[in-house]
Amino acid sequence: MKCLVVSGTDTEVGKTIVTAALASQASEAGLRVTVLKPAQTGLAEGEPGDADEVKRLSGVDDVREIIRYPEPLAPATAAANVGESGITVAQIVEVIAGIEDRDLLIIEGAGGVLVRFNDLGETLIDLAAALEAPVVLVVRSGLGTLNHSALSIEALRARGVECPGLVIGSWPGTPDLATRANLKDLPSYCGVPLLGRIPEGSARLQPLDFQTKAQSWINSGGLL
Repeated sequence: MKCLVVSGTDTEVGKTIVTAALASQASEAGLRVTVLKPAQTGLAEGEPGDADEVKRLSGVDDVREIIRYPEPLAPATAAANVGESGITVAQIVEVIAGIEDRDLLIIEGAGGVLVRFNDLGETLIDLAAALEAPVVLVVRSGLGTLNHSALSIEALRARGVECPGLVIGSWPGTPDLATRANLKDLPSYCGVPLLGRIPEGSARLQPLDFQTKAQSWINSGGLL
């Protein structure tokens, strides 16, 4: 089973939409797909969250979460607030090892790549490195995203984790100069291709801007 991680430079940048789009396309390409959200925060028991949204958008039935916390905080902080140490990378890997008869596992992270899962300081980068899984990075559209994106890519590379590309979230209908410049500057700063944009206020990716490239990647064996 191949693994792919979707992360971002921040929260609320569009990771769930990208996760759903990739899951849907991989499923349409004939792959048996599971989507996993290791930790969700800001959710009471029984309240719908990102995993439910992925299932709704993608049509993929096998969407799972491992643990959730009620406070909208980083997983390690949310765990500490209820007197827990947080989920470990080893525990997540153990859950993944029990997933059978799947071709592709897509993992959606919480927050950015350096957000901690637990009081050991383990992050999504530690999980991606343990799984030898590439990370698709979802970034903000406007001013300030160049530095955050480049630092995230640098942190991934320091651990030998591949980033096949970036997706820009919340692309405005009338982008300002800085936002338009990011189309060229983001790939240059980060050294990875731009896979596409999520239109502002949209629940899906622009088909011709992202999905064609993602489908080509899937068909070429990038996820096989």
